[in-house]
Order: sequence, then structure tokens, then C-alpha cells
Amino acid sequence: QVQLVESGGGLVQAGGSLRLSCAASGRTFSSYTMGWFRQAPGKEREFVAIIVRSGDSKYYADSVKGRFNTSRDNAKNTVYLQMNSLKPEDTAVYYCAARLSFNDRYFYIREDEYRYWGQGTQVTVSS
Repeated sequence: QVQLVESGGGLVQAGGSLRLSCAASGRTFSSYTMGWFRQAPGKEREFVAIIVRSGDSKYYADSVKGRFNTSRDNAKNTVYLQMNSLKPEDTAVYYCAARLSFNDRYFYIREDEYRYWGQGTQVTVSS
């Protein structure tokens, strides 16, 4: 099993920045593709970003490209989401998720492709 805990959310003004962290338990973190998703009130959960096991490849939703960056430190069992130039429409609960993977060939952008999920952290961006 893998347990995931997000942190770093909060209230920020438009144009500001936040850095989210996702800490994972276990000894096999480097075997997992890690994804970021978010869900705003009354909306479906949507894909934000993905980073492969090695951290060498990443993919972002069009809505956050150029503003968000994800990275990982496998020695610390932690993945990060750096969010810059935040907009009110970025307001949501942000989740990290893990998928056991056997190579870095594919990007997984559907929530049903991830087995393990954190509890989420609230990000609120004011106008």
C-alpha cells in the first residue's frame, strides 16, 4: 500500500505563488507515476499534471502550462507542485495520486488510472 499526504495549500492573492508537497509512505515510491488533480466546488475532478517515475518527463493541462511545475525527489518520497501566477480559477482542492508503473512510456491523465490518492489540500486564490 501507499499512503499520500498533501500539504502547502492556503489562501493567496491572484498573481501569487504556492508550493504543494505530497509525501508518500513506503519503499517503492520510485516505481510510481505521480499525478496531480484538482476539483472545484460543483465541478468534476480534472487533471493538472503528471510526472514519470524518474522525473525526466512531465505533462501539464493546457490551463496551467507555463505557470505550474511539478518535480519529485525520490530519495525523500516526495512530489511537488510549484504554482505561479495563480488565478481565481485555480481555486480548488488539489490531490496527488500514485499509479504503479513499469516504464515511463505513457502519461496517465484519467483519475481512474490511479489507485492511491491523498486527502487533498485547499488552494484559494482571491481576486
